[in-house]
Formats: sequence, C-alpha cells, structure tokens
Amino acid sequence: MHSSETKPVIYGDIKSTDLSRWRLKVEHGKQTWHYLDNDDEAKSWPQSVIEKYWIGLAFVTDKKKQFISTISNLNLKINANIKKESKTFEKPKTAFEAAQNGFEFFKQLQTSDGHWAGEYGGPMFLIAGLVFAMYITHIPIPETWRIEITRYLVNKADPVDGGWGLHIEHHSTVFGTALNYASLRILGLEPDHPVMVKSRATLHKLGGAIGVPSWGKFWLACLNVYDWEGLNPIPPELWLLPSSVPFHPSRFWIHTRAVYLPMGYCYGRRLSAEVTPLIEQLRQELYIQPYETINWSSARNNIAEADLYDLMYFVILVVLNIYEKLPNLIGLRELSIRESYELIKYEDENTNFLDIAPVSKVIHILCTYYEEGPDSEAFKLAKDRLIDYMLGPEGMMMSGTNGTQVWDTALAAIAIIEAGLADDPSNYQSMIHALEFLDDAQIKTNPKDSERCYRDKTLGAWGFSTREQGYTVSDCAALGIKAVLGLQKKLGYTPDLISNERLCQTIDILLSMQNTDGGFASYERTRGLTILEWLNPAEVFGDIMIEYSYPECTSCVLTALNNFQKWYPDYRADEIKGITKKAITYLHNSQDEYGGWYGAWGICYTYAAFFVIPCLESFGETYENSEVVKKGCDFLISKQKDDGGWVAYIQHENSQVVNTAWALLALMAGKYPNEEPIRRGIQLIASRQLPTGEWKQEAIEGVFNKNCAICYPNYKFIFTIWALGKYAKLYNNPVIV
Repeated sequence: MHSSETKPVIYGDIKSTDLSRWRLKVEHGKQTWHYLDNDDEAKSWPQSVIEKYWIGLAFVTDKKKQFISTISNLNLKINANIKKESKTFEKPKTAFEAAQNGFEFFKQLQTSDGHWAGEYGGPMFLIAGLVFAMYITHIPIPETWRIEITRYLVNKADPVDGGWGLHIEHHSTVFGTALNYASLRILGLEPDHPVMVKSRATLHKLGGAIGVPSWGKFWLACLNVYDWEGLNPIPPELWLLPSSVPFHPSRFWIHTRAVYLPMGYCYGRRLSAEVTPLIEQLRQELYIQPYETINWSSARNNIAEADLYDLMYFVILVVLNIYEKLPNLIGLRELSIRESYELIKYEDENTNFLDIAPVSKVIHILCTYYEEGPDSEAFKLAKDRLIDYMLGPEGMMMSGTNGTQVWDTALAAIAIIEAGLADDPSNYQSMIHALEFLDDAQIKTNPKDSERCYRDKTLGAWGFSTREQGYTVSDCAALGIKAVLGLQKKLGYTPDLISNERLCQTIDILLSMQNTDGGFASYERTRGLTILEWLNPAEVFGDIMIEYSYPECTSCVLTALNNFQKWYPDYRADEIKGITKKAITYLHNSQDEYGGWYGAWGICYTYAAFFVIPCLESFGETYENSEVVKKGCDFLISKQKDDGGWVAYIQHENSQVVNTAWALLALMAGKYPNEEPIRRGIQLIASRQLPTGEWKQEAIEGVFNKNCAICYPNYKFIFTIWALGKYAKLYNNPVIV
C-alpha cells in the first residue's frame, strides 16, 4: 500500500508555479482557482488565509502570528524557505477548551459566501481523463496547469516503484500507471526522464497497458493508443429500449448511467485522436510488444491481476460481442447515437455544464467536440466549467465532484451547535454565514424534462456541492434540513432565511426516496434488480450497477425527519410515522453478526456507526434498552486500540483522529455506560491537536464503490471538534490532562 505518510522522491526539475499568485474565487458555492500573472493585480487581490492554507503556505492570523498549513505532510523543496512560526494556544486542560481552539482555527477557513472550501481528491484516474480530453479536442492546457498537474502526479507516484494506483493509498496498478504515464508525456515529460523510466518499468512489469481495465481501455482508445477492437462492446442501442425493460440504462445507478451514456456515444462512433508523433511514441512505450503485433480481440478480457476487483459474467460478454458483429441493417446504431447525444445535452443543461462528476464531464467534452465542433457555443460552455474541478495543494488535482460544499458546511454547522460552540458570540457570524450559504445552495427548481432524461424531482433538495450541479443526494438533503433547523430554531440570533414552505419541500423529496426494504439509497430509489451487477463492466469497482440502501443514508434521513417533526408535528405525520418504522427495521436488519454496520461512503465501520447509533438514540434506543445499540457499542469497544483510538483500515497501525471521533460520537450517543474508554479516545484526539488548534492530515477518510478511497480533509476538524464538545457537555467538562 502506498501510504499517505510516505514522502515522495523529489526531482529538482519538477517545478512549481509561484504559489503566492494563486487565488480562490468563490461565488454561490462555486470555487475556482486563478493564477495572477500581473503584479498589480496580485497586489490588489491579496492572498487570503484560506488560499494559503489549501496551497500549503505560511499565513498570518488576525493576531499577527504566522501559521503554516499542515494540509500536506510533504517536505517539498518549494516550501523549504518558509519559516514555520505559529500562533499558539496554551495546552488545553479540558475537552471544551480543545474544541474552542479547534474551531478558532477552522472558522478561518470558512469562505466569504459561508461554506467551507476544501479538496476532494484521492482517485488517481480522474486527471488523466482531463488531460486526454484537452489534448484530443485541442483545448490549450494553461502553462500553470501543466506545471501543477505534473507536480501533483509526480508527488503522488509510489516512492518505491514509481507507479500509480486506483487512489493515493493504493498499490500501483496498470490503470493508474498507464493513464498517468500517458498524461505526463502529454504534459511534456520525455520518455528518458527518471520519473518516466521508473514508472514505465513498473507498467511493463505489470504486463503493459494491454491489461488495463475497461475504463482505461476506453480512454486509451480515445487517445488512439489502443484499438477499439480491444474493448468489449458499449452498445448505445440500450437507450432505444423501452424504459420498462429490466436492463434499460435508466435503471442503472446514476453515476454508472452518466458514465456509460457518453462512453457509448464515443464507442458507437469509434472516435479517436489524430495520430501525431507523440501518439506513435506512446504506442511503443505503453506495451511490452510491438504495437502492430497486438491481437486486440484477445485483449478484451485481459485485465491485470493488480487491477482486478470484479468481473462481468463471461456469457454476457459473448452475447455483446456477437451483437456487435451483426450488420447494422436498419440504422439502429445511428439512431442510438442520436438518442445518446440528446440525453448528453439534457445532462449538460440541467447541471449548467458541470455534469454529475468529472468522469462523465470530460467524456462529454469529447462528445460535444465531435458532435458540434470546437467553435460551438455548447463546446465553449462545456470547456469553461473544467476549472470548477481543479484544485491543490500538492500540485493541481481533479476533484471527485465540483466540491463538497453543502456536505461539509451542513456537517460543520451541526457539529458546532452540538458541541456548544454556536452559543459563543464570537462564533455568531460564522453560523449566520453558514445559514446564508445553505439558503443559497438549496435546489429551487426541478430538472428540465425530468421524465425524458430519467431524472427525479429536485425542488427543495440539497446536493453534495452546489445548487448549480443540481442533483439530489439523500443524506445531503437530510443534513441540510437538519442544519437549517438547528441554525434557525435553536439559535436566537440567526434570521429565518428558509421558509416553512421550502422546508416542507425538502421533506417531500426525502419521503419520495425510500426503498422497498425500508432503507434509503444515495441519489434515487433503487430502480434495477441485483442481477444487473452481472453487467458490471468496470473491473475495478464493486456494486456500481444499481442503487442500494445504505445505513448512513437511511440514518441521516430518519434523523432529519425526527428533527423536523419536533417543529412541524402535523406535516404528513402519518406518512412519516410509517416510513420511520420501516427504516428503523432496515437499520436493525443491516447490522452484521458482530454488531457493526458497513459504511459505503466513509471508512468504514466507525463511519456507519456514527450515523446509525445516534439515529437510533433519537428514537429512544440506548445501550441500556436496545440490544442493537448495545451490540453496536460493544463492537466498537472491541476494536479500540491500546492508545485509545480507532483505525481506518486493518492495515493501519496508527489510530486516526477522524475514525476515533466517529466511534466516540456513536458511543456517547448510545449512552455507553463506561466513561473510561471514551475518555481515552478524547485524550488521543486532544493529544494530536497542534498548538495552533488544528490537526494534521492523516489517512484518507472516504470511499466509494467498495474499492476507491477519496479525501475529506475537513473531517479532521469537523468531527474532532464535535466529539470534544460533546464529551465536555456530557461529562461536565472534566480535566483530561
């Protein structure tokens, strides 16, 4: 495993831009990074604390003391001359003092529109799609982007073998190494550069790019360094089927159908980049045999062992390949391509050209380029939104969405309220700003022609990032309304920005999302059968073909409904009662035999426990009266480390403050009867706090699709502050040192 704590090899010729010239522009949650070449412009737009923190530069607080960002643990040459002076607090004696110090630091990172900015990196296959798409469509890569993307990829290479994995803590794979190798070549590194020599050796040791998984085969085919004959079919004709057919793409999980829609368009047209000298060179560098000798049809199911997580059923592959060889007698291929592009246009319009996530976004760029041309308005609008996905700090990465704005801000607001910090007058303005952002970020329309493009209604929901992106996410909508209720109802100083009508619209959305098993999924109700997983064409991910109910999403919705009923007891009361009963049964049934719940969106059992146990406690279930809660708490206690904390992965030797905070919040909510293990966990969190009030970045916190980790760097503030404050309130703020 490539540890996040391992320092990369430093190459003297891998440069950075002048980091003091980067600025973050924020508007309605949109966060875009801009490089100022002009000295006068840089002087008139001073770099803020937020910008310096996320880039990794020293900064000065209001008290004229200097901080140094700890977002990165890397000892990079570019930071070698920064003097590490820090404004310090006295060592806190109580948990509440530690929570206060933590928020004093964290609230400096709140942006002018009220949200908490942050990066959402980790996956190592996103940036390649961007680089490939820009190269193929002749979008100039800005020099500052070229420099910083190069720096990021070099920093994230495995320090031992030079390769890249599926994510930043993953072992080297063909998928990560082939795509990022090709990206660096496009960005200007020559094949004899030490970075390229080292990574190419690893790629060849793994068998070369011939064994890249299907998403890699697709991208390399688009780049024209892999033949389309080497892909299993991605038939766009599926979109022509009646939506009632069990395997119509509208029944897929929303991200899967969003990716395979433009993939099918590109596959149907066999679209590839023009052959250039660089393409000719890559054809030779990526493989362990001459390119012209490769038997492409036999490469379709050649997936390197280092990459393989899941595999499509062989019989289905045979059927698809037979279909692809049939003559296109009645023009179905052209009809399906036309239908695919109509749906692509709907997605662009309904998301303001952001699209749901970066994988589909950059493939849309290809489709629009080929369909409408580089001078079209659609192509201009599409390429203008690429900047929304780009951010730092260890070079320029591509974010997993256009941000985590709603999610992080709602969690932060709830944490500060429950920690008792929102009652401090010095924090009033921060809470008002958070409410203003949530007011702005609530989705206030439904998608255009929602039935035509297989979208559910969104009016009144909150998404994961911004209103512009426009997708409902169940737990984000639930935390959004919970945060708003806390800010507007529990605090005496905030304005009532979000009306009763808009709150009821949120509830209407949530009530429409329950699955037949009683649980709640992420974006939509489950539309397809589990057997669709046999069609999973992405060998590196698991459970991606349909929506599933998740304990954490279900808990968020239940908790939101419960909170709402305290203030609005008569609104759809009977329906809420029935839905609640079914959902609680789902949570009971989803507990495993050991007492844990599997977290699908965070790592992993501590994450799910943080949501489930407090949810059950809000309905009166505690350690004393509920066997489910007792079993859940005992499971957590059985996993506590000798140092008082909890780990993320079994492979991690060191406890992580985020996982520890999740476990502690679950134990305290469940009313675990013994304070001693809880105190030990609190002491661990407090001991990791720096004199500045912050915590260092530790292991990666999030996960998706079973196998890919992703970063939530604000978690180390949100949940540690929350746990410390909760402990202080629950146990009368004892001395902990």
